[in-house]
Amino acid sequence: MKLCDEAKKLNIPDWVRPTPFLTVDGIIKIFNPDFKGIVLIKRKNPPLGYALPGGFVDYGEKVEEALIREMKEETNLDVMIEKILGAYSDPNRDPRMHTASIVFVCHAFDYPKAGDDAKETFVVKLEDIPWDELVFDHKKILEDFIKN
Repeated sequence: MKLCDEAKKLNIPDWVRPTPFLTVDGIIKIFNPDFKGIVLIKRKNPPLGYALPGGFVDYGEKVEEALIREMKEETNLDVMIEKILGAYSDPNRDPRMHTASIVFVCHAFDYPKAGDDAKETFVVKLEDIPWDELVFDHKKILEDFIKN
């Protein structure tokens, strides 16, 4: 049963029902003569696996600011935002809680270094993405990115 159905069953007024947690994810394109591809992280906290770098938007923070902060925290990269790829809000996208993510396409020039929730960082070519090891809904996000 969905949370919204549970809330209706409990007669919780609409205005106090919980809303999804807002997150940002970044598809970082790396342009450098020595390495080209997109950045993936290997997570050090559950759910374990490969993921796009990202995280939660702080209260009072713009999503663009959150993206720049999260990319720096997880990859030590200064990114330039190109565009928004889309919004992803499937209630089951994150096994920990209901999140809604704004996904940005951005670029950087340096090689990433793991920080914060990232155990390791990688620059991978699109043909080398470890599809079966991606967590959350990042497979769907990357499929949409490749289609566009």
